[in-house]
Amino acid sequence: MPFVKMEGIGNDYVYIDARDRVPDNLPELARRMSDRHFGVGSDGIILIRRSGLKGVRHRMQMFNADGSESEMCGNGLRCVAKFLYDRKLEKQETFPVETGAGVLTVTVTEQQSHVAHRIRVNMGPPRFLKGEIPMQGDAASKCLIEPFMVGNREFIITALSMGNPHCVIFLDKPPTDDLVLGFGPQIEKHPLFPRRTNVEFVYKQPDGTLLQRTWERGAGETLACGTGASAVCVAAHLNGLAGRKVKIRLLGGELDMEWSEQDNCVYKTGPAREVFSGVWT
Repeated sequence: MPFVKMEGIGNDYVYIDARDRVPDNLPELARRMSDRHFGVGSDGIILIRRSGLKGVRHRMQMFNADGSESEMCGNGLRCVAKFLYDRKLEKQETFPVETGAGVLTVTVTEQQSHVAHRIRVNMGPPRFLKGEIPMQGDAASKCLIEPFMVGNREFIITALSMGNPHCVIFLDKPPTDDLVLGFGPQIEKHPLFPRRTNVEFVYKQPDGTLLQRTWERGAGETLACGTGASAVCVAAHLNGLAGRKVKIRLLGGELDMEWSEQDNCVYKTGPAREVFSGVWT
């Protein structure tokens, strides 16, 4: 089975062209291919499929490294756009892609000889109601700048959905390994989040750039998280730490983010790169 390894600022996935044939037992395939010692090595796998929606040709389906299916991945979606555009499976520079979080629009902003280098993704609007995230509690209420106890540590959190759940925590100093690796998995699986959650630890640097580390649901700490950066962009504005446009620095690189006042959607711009291709036997 042919595959392509791609990455968006270090958020790496194995991409499979499944437009004509979908592999069997996708959760097991995701676990095996994602294994960094005995497989290809990745944060998960992403299938490129045909969409059955009117006016939409392409569909993205993703599985985390632990085999769990996720709604979408912003960095992964940029790579899906590059896969389609570079191979001339999509000749337009702006086109829609169906994801588990709805239909999202991608735009190739930098290309050379029909090879995409930078891509802008309309990540859609943030959702704040607990019933939409989802979180335990009154489904019609919100969790904005609220205290949250984990063990003997209190955090101030802002929770929202960008098509998948996020718990954003702002810190007064850069996040440490003890914080991210120690509390990340505890918050991910906390009963407050019935479908688990992604967790972002964020520090505002003196130049105004936001430094983000993410514990991803089903994958552990990753070098980047596009939906996480989208959630951080929104939460930073709500917390008075940034305007509607902000640069976010992740372990794998930087993303330019904007929470548009005009349409309430979050826009994410960053690179996408093909690493290598191969055949899985």
